[in-house]
Amino acid sequence: MITPSSPLLSQRALQRARQAMGCLPFTWRFYQVLEEEALSSTGLVSRPDWGELFCCHPLAASRIEDHFIWLIQLGVLRREVDGQGLTERVRLTPMGRDCLTAWPEAIPRASLPQRLHHWLRRHRPRL
Repeated sequence: MITPSSPLLSQRALQRARQAMGCLPFTWRFYQVLEEEALSSTGLVSRPDWGELFCCHPLAASRIEDHFIWLIQLGVLRREVDGQGLTERVRLTPMGRDCLTAWPEAIPRASLPQRLHHWLRRHRPRL
């Protein structure tokens, strides 16, 4: 029986998160910044350097927020909390830091079969 603290479950979660990070358009630098500071999707889009440093291609704030929600579900990101509750800003989780240790400087882009598998896992999880 697999318990929540089982190493097998942790390894599967890490593998799933790493695959997602390779399929999403965010760069290694983006996750490094999230380790140091919290960002929101609108704050990210308003940065003058976001397109060249943090993302492989331009995205709207709503699409970035969709990716944030997916990364939160996978355990890579978490919402930041202030005195009034959850905010729209996200930060890197310890699991997200563990994922980054696998790559010293850049996240390798996923192959086409990996991207398809990721898309099915994300959009059609019950198939």
